[in-house]
Amino acid sequence: MVVDIGPSNIETAFVLEALRKNVRVDGRGIYDYRTLRISCGPTPGLAEVQLGQTRVLARVSCEVTRPSPDRPTEGLVQFSSELSNLAAPNLDASSGGRVSAQEVAISRMVERVIRQSRAIDTEALCILAGVKVWAVRVDLHFLDHGGNLMDAAAAAAIVALRHFRRPDVTVQGEEAIIHDPRERNPVPLSIHHTPVCVSFAFLGALGELAVLDPSLLEEQAQAASFTVTLNAHKEICALNKAGGVPLSPEQIQRCTQVALTKADEISDAINAALKGSSSSK
Repeated sequence: MVVDIGPSNIETAFVLEALRKNVRVDGRGIYDYRTLRISCGPTPGLAEVQLGQTRVLARVSCEVTRPSPDRPTEGLVQFSSELSNLAAPNLDASSGGRVSAQEVAISRMVERVIRQSRAIDTEALCILAGVKVWAVRVDLHFLDHGGNLMDAAAAAAIVALRHFRRPDVTVQGEEAIIHDPRERNPVPLSIHHTPVCVSFAFLGALGELAVLDPSLLEEQAQAASFTVTLNAHKEICALNKAGGVPLSPEQIQRCTQVALTKADEISDAINAALKGSSSSK
């Protein structure tokens, strides 16, 4: 299990005092995003996202399995994450090897963002109804934790899914032939849209100080967090708020307006990375 040791009282006080003067400890503006770098490959379904000092690697794989009894014509999409104490010096590995609460929260949020928003056409993963479907697995590995793992993880997951290619299949009656990639080109997944997460941290006793894309220090000092998930059509796919400090309608509206602009920028970066990967093949 991974335990977040957290900042000292002096560090928290310093962060809050700086924000009250509209200054962030890393020099950014209140609504500035850190530099986002996205790379794909060399194998299909592998993507790395670097957001400031945060780095997340996503790997997509698939296998043939039986469908869920209540959804016999839909494939499966599963998510898992791995966060170790090597990702940041202030994360302490405790005994047991159990999955940390933060890993579970991120996996569930990424799953909600991608699967429950119907970004992936799960019916297109069906091979033989009630018998065989594709089970797609997304493994997230956090290489460096510099804050805002959520945005980096969601971006890495959707990029890896769009970059992935599954084996082609020919169905003849009740028989399915899965072709070797050397015999027939693999095919991309059917993806309807690209959801993008934009996260905010609220600091101060009442959450009166808001920042976009929190650093690790800001994240550890936050009283609440708020993530807006949108796609290129400016549709809100999901909202997620954590922490005990309530947010006013004005705060939510302001964050949503900022997220609309940032989501466009992130979507452009994702498309450029995927286009660059395709042109290099």
